[in-house]
Amino acid sequence: MRNIKKQKNLADIPISVLDLVPILEGKTAADSFRNSLDLAQHAEKFGYTRYWLAEHHNMPGIASSATSILIGFIAGGTSTIRVGSGGIMLPNHAPLVIAEQFGTLASLYPNRIDLGLGRAPGTDQLTAMALRRDLRNAGNDFPENVAELRTYLSAENSAAAVRAVPGEGLNIPVWLLGSSTFGAQMAGILGLPYAFASHFAPTYLQAALQVYRDSFIPSETLQEPYAMACVNAIAADTDEEAHHLATSLYASFLNVIRGKSKMLQPPVADINEIWDASEAYSVHQMLRYSFIGDPATVKEKMQTFLNDTQVDELMISSHIYDHTARVRSYELVAALQQEKKAELVN
Repeated sequence: MRNIKKQKNLADIPISVLDLVPILEGKTAADSFRNSLDLAQHAEKFGYTRYWLAEHHNMPGIASSATSILIGFIAGGTSTIRVGSGGIMLPNHAPLVIAEQFGTLASLYPNRIDLGLGRAPGTDQLTAMALRRDLRNAGNDFPENVAELRTYLSAENSAAAVRAVPGEGLNIPVWLLGSSTFGAQMAGILGLPYAFASHFAPTYLQAALQVYRDSFIPSETLQEPYAMACVNAIAADTDEEAHHLATSLYASFLNVIRGKSKMLQPPVADINEIWDASEAYSVHQMLRYSFIGDPATVKEKMQTFLNDTQVDELMISSHIYDHTARVRSYELVAALQQEKKAELVN
């Protein structure tokens, strides 16, 4: 087993943003895109490292289906923050198409584009069929597709019969994403950075991190393992306000459990009026790594998570209905890191 490095704290690690581009009840996808750009511009000012968008399909409450296009929109409206996919669901696409799309993005926005890859469909099986036309492999050929994509992006592919133009030789960082140990082992063997979706699938987080670190083989990309975990964080000036804002997040996952597709709902006065005990338990299990409260509360919970996982980077998802409150939440979380740095200096 590899030795874990010295204890980390919030001042030591980068913090990034995952934007699901929620469509709000009473609003449109166009409103969501404008909100996302505004959030990205604020995140850049707040000092976040990355701004990632996730591919989803056939979900009335999420507008990030054309992920590559949105990445270009966000990158074009910012100047320094890294922008990328968290992730592109590779089984939905031909590897050459993704190589060309991200080659185009990396050519337009040099040294700012990340390519995160996942093997889930990002949707239901019927929609997956509409996307892929063929479900026989059901993601089982993900390792081969990743290898093909990386070949197209390599400088060594210049003599091949099929080339990614643009894309070839651009050194675009490739991440593997996952919610189980499969992607963790694959990322370790390939020597790639790894991101875990603990914001909605917390069960295998610790096991996946251990598998990743134990299986890691140094590569031209990385000499040491680099793991990122995504968590939910809803920060507000008071605990009461934060928990009120969080009812929108709870309601969206309650709809998943009930098999309903809805836009992101406004917060409610009492979440217990809309779910029963078993539903509440299920939602809280799925959202186990959700840090909700005033700055002191969120800081304590985030540091505990970091102590337990020793991840190299945190990615924050904040599913908040009110855009101003969402920006404020990211501002407060960013301030926690700066506050921790100041404590260490003093």
